[in-house]
Amino acid sequence: MKPQLNCIMLVDDNRNDNFFHERVIRKYNPEIKVIVKESGEEALEHLRNKVCDNESHPDLIFLDINMPGMNGWEFLEEYELMDKELQCEMIVVMLTTSQNPDDMEMAKKNNILSGFKTKPLDKQILEEVFEKFYNEKS
Repeated sequence: MKPQLNCIMLVDDNRNDNFFHERVIRKYNPEIKVIVKESGEEALEHLRNKVCDNESHPDLIFLDINMPGMNGWEFLEEYELMDKELQCEMIVVMLTTSQNPDDMEMAKKNNILSGFKTKPLDKQILEEVFEKFYNEKS
């Protein structure tokens, strides 16, 4: 049986994208909690301070690649090094403007990533992800 989706984390340095993507999620299902982090470092800090069964721990992360400081790939490397008890069951989907074939190839080879989608987040992308991994239907 697929798990219930309670919380989504957006990891993107672009405030406008975060605002828009959060609105798309809330319009789709206002019951889903949305956490916004503007850097990979902020997202990791949040994950390190949450227990897996806590409602503030995301079930799904939409992760941008191109961010200053720590990019999406570096976030995934650091996440993989975290204590296994903090690596909860969650889905990570790369959500990016990148059309670079190298990024797409890296995404296919990454064990943590469950998907690679092109911005902007919209209802169709949400439905694809929700139907594939969760008990969510519109």
